[in-house]
Amino acid sequence: MHFIIDTARVVEVFCFIDDFCKEVEDYFTSHPLPKGLLEKHPAGRKPSLSESEVLTILVLYHLSGFKCFEYYYRRLVLGELRSFFPRAVSYTQFLSLARQACFHAFLLAQCRCSLSARTGHYYIDSKKLPVCDNLRIHSHRVFEGIASRGKGSTGWFFGLKLHLVINQHGELARLLITPANVADNNHQVLGRLLEGLKGKCYGDRGYLSSLLGELLEKGLHLVAKIRKNMKNMLLTLSDKLNLMKRGGIEAVNDILMSVCDIDHTRHRNPLNALVHILSGLTAYTFLDHKNKRFNPARTLA
Repeated sequence: MHFIIDTARVVEVFCFIDDFCKEVEDYFTSHPLPKGLLEKHPAGRKPSLSESEVLTILVLYHLSGFKCFEYYYRRLVLGELRSFFPRAVSYTQFLSLARQACFHAFLLAQCRCSLSARTGHYYIDSKKLPVCDNLRIHSHRVFEGIASRGKGSTGWFFGLKLHLVINQHGELARLLITPANVADNNHQVLGRLLEGLKGKCYGDRGYLSSLLGELLEKGLHLVAKIRKNMKNMLLTLSDKLNLMKRGGIEAVNDILMSVCDIDHTRHRNPLNALVHILSGLTAYTFLDHKNKRFNPARTLA
């Protein structure tokens, strides 16, 4: 069985990531990190694969449609993509290299988000990231001390929570990963997600917060639906219509879960889990048609 390789996509992803890694390396050469902060290869040996190659392989996996990373790596990377990665290591060694690239994966995801258009029109939402089945919560040890219990629209779960801000074109503007028990309207979460954004941001009832006035002073109007036990709020017609369109962010979540495959409950290492989540988010930013349900011409500013 042969797979069709999109050479242009491979080159596009690698060139961007390689340029990014070179800029990061240049920056931290003059601004060194504290010793021991990043995991190094044993005995100081230089890995066969560069960090840009490792990140490219991870991002391409989340763009490939494969649902099993081991099969993808053994079948595609060590097979039909071997000409692109002639120094590819074994699958077990690659998992170790992926953990070492976690810091760069985080910076890369943040960098891709910073490239999205600042339109002044945003949507905010959170998505659950279970790390195990509910029946295995009491025996789960991989994410012990990291994940927690939380409640989503479909019930209780054990894991993490992904907080996203997108513009009306479906582009990722901000992202944040927290334990599942962190509320959507947590002051630190909102402060980190919405810092520096101007215009209007639409969310559900979970984003009602005492920070609304402070955010408005900084130039961002956070518009959220009111709860049933609250007094009615005066909203403009455009705000009401855009609140009705807020559900379109669920299409982004669907793409992240189904196409980019960031939802996985069988990770054996927290760093591997994190690097796959971040790589999936980065892969989303390379998609040509991110969210067809968003129609900028029909969205009221």
